Amino acid sequence: MIKDYMVLPTDDKDTAEKKGLTLILTTEEDDDRPVFISGNFNNWLTQDNEFQMKKLEDGKYSYVFPSDFEISFPLEYKFTKGDWSEVEIDRYGNKTLNRIIPEYKEHHEAHVPRWRKNWLPFQAEHLPKIHLISEEFEIPQLNKTRKIWALLPHDYDTSEECYPVLYLQDAQNLFNENAAYGNWQIDKKLAVMSYYGIGKLIVIAIEHAEKDRVIEYNVGNTLLGKGQGKKYIRFVTDTLKPFVDKNFRTKPQREFTGIGGSSMGGLVSIFSGLMYPEVYGKLMIFSPSLWVLPKIKFSFLDIYEPMDTKIYLYAGGDESETMIKHVKKFKKKLLKQEVNKEKMKINLSINEKGKHNESFWSDEFPKAMEWLFFKDKEEKSL
Repeated sequence: MIKDYMVLPTDDKDTAEKKGLTLILTTEEDDDRPVFISGNFNNWLTQDNEFQMKKLEDGKYSYVFPSDFEISFPLEYKFTKGDWSEVEIDRYGNKTLNRIIPEYKEHHEAHVPRWRKNWLPFQAEHLPKIHLISEEFEIPQLNKTRKIWALLPHDYDTSEECYPVLYLQDAQNLFNENAAYGNWQIDKKLAVMSYYGIGKLIVIAIEHAEKDRVIEYNVGNTLLGKGQGKKYIRFVTDTLKPFVDKNFRTKPQREFTGIGGSSMGGLVSIFSGLMYPEVYGKLMIFSPSLWVLPKIKFSFLDIYEPMDTKIYLYAGGDESETMIKHVKKFKKKLLKQEVNKEKMKINLSINEKGKHNESFWSDEFPKAMEWLFFKDKEEKSL
């Protein structure tokens, strides 16, 4: 993440023995979300309960640093509603500089006109270019055709840069404003990521097969019967990816290639990554339908050479009685093999209030993208 701030000299003598610094925040745009302060005093953690502000009244909050807390100056911070996707912004929707208190002052007042919510609002000039690859892209493995899109960085045509690629299932629900059940708004989320300098990537969005969606995403014999998942995975891996790498400026190596989806799309993405670790180094798995494989086995992995892989797993507590249990069990099973403990990095994100729908997957998308593709960049605040 980008760290926007003015550089001030640090005086070791100004490591304060002075205590009792009080922050008063007023805001024109208030809601039920709690307010936290995040800064160089807590490694920029955004939901640190130790630094949650006290709500005095609508639009007014306070925080008093503990008397035993050693404050170093300059004090650098921002206000958030619990995440960088909920960070303070100016009245026009633009990012703001980090706030700085250069020296000890017992009482400090600040004002926030607006807050981000689920990463929005976005800047239209940073929206990705949505390119229709084909209305009827041939799938020889299934003897079918499919509509496929590419979301390209907003400055793709004016740059010579090569980009990492994420292959995503269920394109109908990713950026279509008229989608029946809502959409992930990934175009807007990619715009915000670009604006903040988090990073840019190409997303290849593959439409599902409508009435045959479950059959195509079902891998092997499951509680849903026999699926065509292996053929579909071969299509994405052996047919679509080579086409994309030939026709777009991609970084084709596995460490820059990811695949992902939600529900059954998450399930087929799991198997894509585990069956072809030499192709996919990053997996984005949201609310996977693991219930169709209650006794999922990974014995087939024994024939593959383990490779460094990052997996972002998400589950909501209000999806089903078993969703979180299945996802935790899946993570445990993956890491049971000693070699996987060394090779796999798994980020398990759980939202106890999360439901099985596009709105919650939309919220999780930029967090997953940052961790999967751009987390190795220097840690900085937004």
